[in-house]
This record gives sequence, structure tokens and C-alpha cells, in this order.
Amino acid sequence: MSSVRLARTGLLMLALALGLVGCSGTSNLIKPAELAPNPGLLGVRMVWAAKVGQIDFPLDVRVNGHLVALASSDGLVAVLDGRTGAELWRAKLTEPIGAGVGSDGRLVAVLTRQNELVVLENGRELWRQKTLAQGFTAPLVAGGRVFHLAADRSVTAFDAASGRRLWSQQRQGEALVLRQAGVLLAVGDTLVVGLGSRLVGLNPANGSTRWDAPIATPRGTNDVERLVDVIGRVSRDAEVVCARAFQAAVTCVNTSRGNVLWSKPASGSVGLHGDDRLVFGVESDGKVMAWRRSDGQLSWSSEQLRYRGLSTPLSVGRSVVVGDASGLVHWLSRDDGALLTRMGTDGSAVVSGPVLADGTLVVVTRQGGIFGFKPE
Repeated sequence: MSSVRLARTGLLMLALALGLVGCSGTSNLIKPAELAPNPGLLGVRMVWAAKVGQIDFPLDVRVNGHLVALASSDGLVAVLDGRTGAELWRAKLTEPIGAGVGSDGRLVAVLTRQNELVVLENGRELWRQKTLAQGFTAPLVAGGRVFHLAADRSVTAFDAASGRRLWSQQRQGEALVLRQAGVLLAVGDTLVVGLGSRLVGLNPANGSTRWDAPIATPRGTNDVERLVDVIGRVSRDAEVVCARAFQAAVTCVNTSRGNVLWSKPASGSVGLHGDDRLVFGVESDGKVMAWRRSDGQLSWSSEQLRYRGLSTPLSVGRSVVVGDASGLVHWLSRDDGALLTRMGTDGSAVVSGPVLADGTLVVVTRQGGIFGFKPE
């Protein structure tokens, strides 16, 4: 059984002996669900393909309009035109990358495995700063600042132009944290951060806390049982952000007031996506779930992709799109989860989750394949 990667503050470790699962729960001991014949109910074609290096870190593919920013483990950082797959620029860092990428469309930020925050523009390095602790979450570039969420549950802000450290705040929490991307995003004038089992709203100017909302309650008698870190991605609609607490719950929070709207038990290890009506997620056994955004009631559940190692889903029009551990991309009906069509990539696992760049669906795989799909 594949393991969830954990980190202890100041000490990294692999949870090799745990009865836990990562990447939505693929297991070598359980046979993946047999795939039904492709119904081909939705016309989709691959319009371009590109390549970067192997990816073995928690990649966040960042989209700004038609620009797609991504990176590979060996230090390559690149920006592509999502409409055509054309490479606009690339840079090669000398150090391996540990987390990324963040981008506002102009600047691109990554974290190296030597705990350095590196900011680039048009393929040229602008500055780098040593961080106080390792991070697994892509930096956030917003409002002339670069924000860094570290594994020790500290949040640090840097001036985007100069790299000058502006402020840093730290919160104590459980001894273990997940070695996967957490939550770090801007909603209006509030910095929304996942700190342990809580979603916290910070003032981006000075790091002061505006509100603090529980996503789940840690339970159990040891550090592993109490591990319920909030994980990315989130599903956002206006000021409402819905997030997953690892193997514990899916919860929606009004980020204007900082109050919990609803919370439902859920056992998953990848993020969420959704629209103004539904929130979509994948459970650890591969069930695809749809909750009503208004009240959290279950709208539908699909078991046709169980144990296939599913990625974070993406809501696109009338479809919910997920990738799996064999590189297949599945389009499901947003109304009932029925399979509409599927497409193949390079045979390696889809990482991060599909993204949408100016009408083109972009999928990235563990081997560094990048694929653009469009409806016919």
C-alpha cells in the first residue's frame, strides 16, 4: 500500500509502515475497478503535447489567462501558452524543486529543496531568499507580495520586487504535517491559509489574524491519528471557500465573516473543485463525490473509478474531469457522475489535477508530459 508522506517539524520522515494512503488511495493490494467501454458521449481531442522533466514533488500548475506555469523536480521552471502548448520561456535552476509554482502572470515563484524561495521573471532570476523551514505548498504571488507557507506552520511575506522580508507569523500545532500542498490563496483583501486543521484569514499587510475557522477536529491518541491537515486545492465561489481536511472532512467557510457554513465527514487525501452549485471531491477509495454547495448534502456518488488513484477533480462546463494513476483522463457528467468519455496520455500518473487555460484543458503527468485537450 502506498504511504502518505509526512513531515515532523525540523525532521522529515516517510510513514512507510502506516495503514494510510496517498494520491487518493491507490493500493497495490486492491485491484483497480475495471473500466467500462468508452461511451464517447463528449467530443474531445488532444490539440498539443509538451514535455518537462520528472515530477516528484507536490506540483501546483498555475494558470493566469492563457499562461500556464509549471516546474519539474530537476529545477526546470517553464511558462507555456495553454492554447497552443508553445513554450514562452524556461529557466533551469541548479537546485531541485521542492514545491511550486506560484505566479501572478508576470512573476513565477518556486521553493527549492534547499529551502530557498526563488522568484523569476521572463526566465530570469530576480531574487532568492533562504526560508526558515521547508515548505510543500506553492508560494502565492499576489498584491506585490510573495507569501510562503512552511511545514512548521509559519507564514512569511516578502516584497515581490526586492525579496525583502516583510513579516512572519507562526502557529503551534500537531507534531506531524503532510508532505503535500496545503492551502494558501487570496480572497479579496484577505490571505486565506490552512494551518493544521483550521482555515485562517490573515491581514496580508502585517499577518495579523482576522478570523479562524475549524475545518476538522483532530482526534485520536497519537500524532498520526490526529493528522487532519487542510490540503489544497480548494473550491471557491465568490467569498465561500470549501476545503478538505485530510481523511476527515469537507467544510465550507464564508471568508468574509470567517464562519463555517457546513461540514461533512469525508475520507480523502486530494483537494476539491466545484462550481456555484456543487463541490466535487475524490475519496481515498476512488469514489467521486458531489456535495451541494448550499448545504453540503450529497448530490451523487460514483464508484466506477474506485482504486484507480484519482487526481484532484476539475469542474469544466457540464463535466467533472479527473486523471488517474495510469495517465487516463476521465470526463464525468457533473449532474450524476456518469462517464462521458476518456482520453489517454503517457501512461504515468496524472499529478496535481487538470487545469483550464483559456478554454484548453491542461493535464500534467508524473513523467513530465503536458497535454492540451479541447472539445471538438
